[in-house]
Amino acid sequence: MNRAARNQDVDRDGGGDRDPDWEDRVTAAWAAFDDHAGEDAAGFRAVIDALAAEVPDDSPLGLFERACAWDSTGHSDRAVPLYQEALALGLSGYKGRRAKIQLASSLRNIGRADQGVELLTPELDSPSDELDDAVRACLALCLSGLGRDREGLALVLGALAPHLPRYQRSMANYARALADPRD
Repeated sequence: MNRAARNQDVDRDGGGDRDPDWEDRVTAAWAAFDDHAGEDAAGFRAVIDALAAEVPDDSPLGLFERACAWDSTGHSDRAVPLYQEALALGLSGYKGRRAKIQLASSLRNIGRADQGVELLTPELDSPSDELDDAVRACLALCLSGLGRDREGLALVLGALAPHLPRYQRSMANYARALADPRD
């Protein structure tokens, strides 16, 4: 995403009143994640916490970034309430959709896949964007976590079909057939 699009997304998400390069510094921190998160997860979370502290307390952006940091360092249980609070404070747009996907994944990780399904199912009818396949993939994992593998496979095949160089129609038809409980 280019800087102008990222800044537009930030304004929708309630973060337009902070340092204009904040988003760039957050992006840079995440770009360095693989360099030290495995061996120094607490240090990485401290970097994100410092950045999150720069936004107003009522901004959902800091909560979202903190949730991502906890989630990415293996603590879904700590991420869930932060994602929920960010969404409750109005996180919307691209980051709001990301938060829903990541929250659903974290809910599945802590044994609450049913809540992940409830959260992501309405996203199937949301305006289309580059996160559509991630919604379907995460929803498929949540469905599988509930023993609904056939529905999950239908979602994954449906998401994959448009990307195939051939067999798009066949895979889309198979996906529909799997989703039809009469089959």
